[in-house]
Formats: sequence, structure tokens, C-alpha cells
Amino acid sequence: MSDTSIYRFSVQTLDGEEKSLSDFSGKVLMIVNTASACGFTPQLKDLAQLKTQFKDQPFEILAFPSNDFGGQEPLEGAAIATFCENFGANYQLFEKVRVRGPYAHPLYQFFADRKQNGKLNSVPRWNFHKFLIDREGRVVDFFYPFTKPTSGKIRKKISRLLAATS
Repeated sequence: MSDTSIYRFSVQTLDGEEKSLSDFSGKVLMIVNTASACGFTPQLKDLAQLKTQFKDQPFEILAFPSNDFGGQEPLEGAAIATFCENFGANYQLFEKVRVRGPYAHPLYQFFADRKQNGKLNSVPRWNFHKFLIDREGRVVDFFYPFTKPTSGKIRKKISRLLAATS
């Protein structure tokens, strides 16, 4: 496991279970901070479409609800899951976290620090900021909220990462 890998982190599922990101080893990942009361919330459906497009391949979407931007995630736990199901959520949902500032979850602190991740300094500017992770757990790119998950740009990058061998 590389020092610049996300696999060193553990996260909490919506039901409070601890999950190691190393469980996703060998898969291409999109990690995104979500919110239920945001202008970008329809992207929850786009995330489901993207997951469906790559359903037969080693690709996962990991969604982290966050209330960091304008209080746009007032829901907690099961209410978040129920809300996301209305958009066809077929991807992993995790416990609400902070994604910026001194109290950000360690995973998001990692994204914000090139010294840690070896690639970029990227702090979400709003909800639905997306990070792409390769099969080795390394950060390879990020996309701002206005880039839809189903955009050609994102789909091409995912396809290239899936086709790449370690």
C-alpha cells in the first residue's frame, strides 16, 4: 500500500459501521460530497446513472453527505439513505462528514494536501465536488460541482482508468 493511497483511511457507513477504504482496493473510485437541499442535488440521479453505466466493471461511487455549504444537508443517517433512494442511489453512502476546514474528515484533509496525496491540493468549494481514484488508491483528478457525473469528460477518464493495468 502506497503512502499516497486512500486505503489507509477508514470511514463510517450511514449505520455507523466502520469500513476501511482498502476494501475498495483494485477498483476505480469516484468520491463525492453530497447534500440533499442543494441546486446540484439532481446529480444524485446522475451518480446512479454513472454507476449503472459501469456496473459490470470494478468501479464504485462513494458518497459523503456534508453540511459544510449553506446548511444544505440537514438530514441524518437513515433519512439521508431514504432521500438518496428517491434518486435511485445504487452506490455507497457514508456518514455525514466535514469536507473543509480544520475539522474536515482525514480523507478530505488528504485530498487538500499534495504532500500527503502526491498529486493535488483540492478542497471542495461546494457540494458535489468529485475526486477520481485509480485502482491503486491514488488520487488522479477532481471535478468541480458544475461538471455532471455523466459528462463525457468524466466518463472518458473513468474508462481510461478502468482500462489501465497496474
